[in-house]
Amino acid sequence: MKLSVLMPVYNEERWLPLIIPKVLTQNVEGITEIELIIVDDRSKDKTASIIRSFAECYPRQIRIFSHKTNQGKGAAIKTAIANARGDICLVQDADLEYDPSEYPKLLKPIVNGHADCVFGSRFMGGEARRVLFFWHSVGNSFLTLLSNIFTNLNLTDMETCYKAFRTDLLKSIPLKCNRFGFEPEITAKVAKRRARIYEVGISYSGRTYAEGKKINWRDGIKAIFCIVWFGLTVRNENF
Repeated sequence: MKLSVLMPVYNEERWLPLIIPKVLTQNVEGITEIELIIVDDRSKDKTASIIRSFAECYPRQIRIFSHKTNQGKGAAIKTAIANARGDICLVQDADLEYDPSEYPKLLKPIVNGHADCVFGSRFMGGEARRVLFFWHSVGNSFLTLLSNIFTNLNLTDMETCYKAFRTDLLKSIPLKCNRFGFEPEITAKVAKRRARIYEVGISYSGRTYAEGKKINWRDGIKAIFCIVWFGLTVRNENF
């Protein structure tokens, strides 16, 4: 099976030299090939030159796409999905908050044919987690609870970056959100499809704002709107 790693990037010059080699060197049972699809969402730093240099070193594994204007994480993920060639897609943030060494546990339920998608939970317990912001934790818990109310799921971490999908399922879902609304939107829509959803505990090394964290309270407000909107409007599998 082939894995497509979908990596949206925006001003990540500090982390790309560390994360790209880690992604490409993962050894996952059942995965024979990894392609890394990087979508540069109009970065203003040295991101573009860094990813070009890596693509020259790994021309068979890295594919680059660029947005002419900054559109948001969700838009970058949509571009990556449209160009994915693997059997499985996995979303990977460009920083090191999420560790690619977790790929084996994330992908195992799909590789074994038990799951259609897998969420990596930062809150299931049993894994290392950097201690940071109390109100972020409260916000994540509230958004997950609200999402669960509308989807009738029992997830512990809806907002997690680490989500893996069968590619045919992911490509069949029309996505609308261009920014951080991707998380509640895709959750609502895979729930509506009655996809087989698994959740596994993962480690998490969150960033501070000084280290480049981008999400803020405004994104939380928008996420609430997305959860309610898609919870009330997703009525059929073609939505």
